[in-house]
Amino acid sequence: MKTVFFSLLVPGSVVGLFPFLLLSNGLEVLSLDPGWLGYPGIIPMAAGVALYLWSARDFVVLGRGTPAPIDPPKSLVICGPYRFVRNPMYLGGLLVLAGESVLLGSVTIAIYTLFVWLVFHLFVLLYEEPHLKKVFGGDYERYRESVPRWCPRITA
Repeated sequence: MKTVFFSLLVPGSVVGLFPFLLLSNGLEVLSLDPGWLGYPGIIPMAAGVALYLWSARDFVVLGRGTPAPIDPPKSLVICGPYRFVRNPMYLGGLLVLAGESVLLGSVTIAIYTLFVWLVFHLFVLLYEEPHLKKVFGGDYERYRESVPRWCPRITA
């Protein structure tokens, strides 16, 4: 239940509420009105939701924790999507945002997506990675050396 609440509150705000507020408050830089050409944006959106849900499930079931920093996994999760990329939940959110920008033809959401990636990247560099190294030590170091941070590798 904690994971559902956190997911609706935090990632839900980042990929749903904030883009809605940006567009509904007249902050659109340029609208391209893609018409039916925007529909392919649904593909990265669906993939992003699936990736987030799979990753969050692994945190709960395998890591015995939640995605929330106040209740993190007790075990290092390195299977499932974590075999391919170290930050699949963040990547899932970015895929949703990228898909939204295509679906809606929104340059503002595309710019917002880049801003969100920068915030994620800084959070990972300045907090998450040092914290995981402190908590999981050599296991995390070996994992970090073999799995890329953002661009998924092809093989597990």
